[in-house]
Amino acid sequence: MSQVQTILEYNKKFVADKEYEQYITDKYPEKKMAIVTCMDSRLFELLPKAMNLRNGDAKIIKNAGAIISQPFGSVMRSLLVAIYELNAEEVYIIGHTGCGMAALNSEHMINSMREKGISDDVLNTLENSGIKLKKWLRGFDNEKEGIIRTVELVKKHPLLPSGIPIHGMLIDSMTGELELIVNGYNDQEGLDV
Repeated sequence: MSQVQTILEYNKKFVADKEYEQYITDKYPEKKMAIVTCMDSRLFELLPKAMNLRNGDAKIIKNAGAIISQPFGSVMRSLLVAIYELNAEEVYIIGHTGCGMAALNSEHMINSMREKGISDDVLNTLENSGIKLKKWLRGFDNEKEGIIRTVELVKKHPLLPSGIPIHGMLIDSMTGELELIVNGYNDQEGLDV
């Protein structure tokens, strides 16, 4: 039986048994927070538990490395939607220890693309079109640097309303311990931290 078939069979039982009822909430984040974090599978349950989050508490946006590299890309758009349309009042950029984006080897990844059938013609066409793959596939030297860089990009975004704290945190992938790297309240005048 294929994995997709297994999922669909499980889902029928999940719906029939009304197991979804414990997850019912609305689209607005109860704790008024938006989180950008890594897609690393170790964080799937660990991060919400470590932050005392339940279903419906936060908007969680995941990508490789919790990095926002394009100020007008889909991750930043999602943050702006969370703020303007879904009432998020704080943003958390949360990286993690042992992240694969730390010192990502773009040349190795490009070679893997070749091995999986992406032709040099396609790679050259992209390069000649102005897409610098080595730069685009670049990670960061260490996790804290990636967090700080992304926090700065968000804070300086021209469409970000004033008064939104942008925090940066590092979560330990094994223990769930959180380290505050950037306290977004420090940028807010008149707020008690």
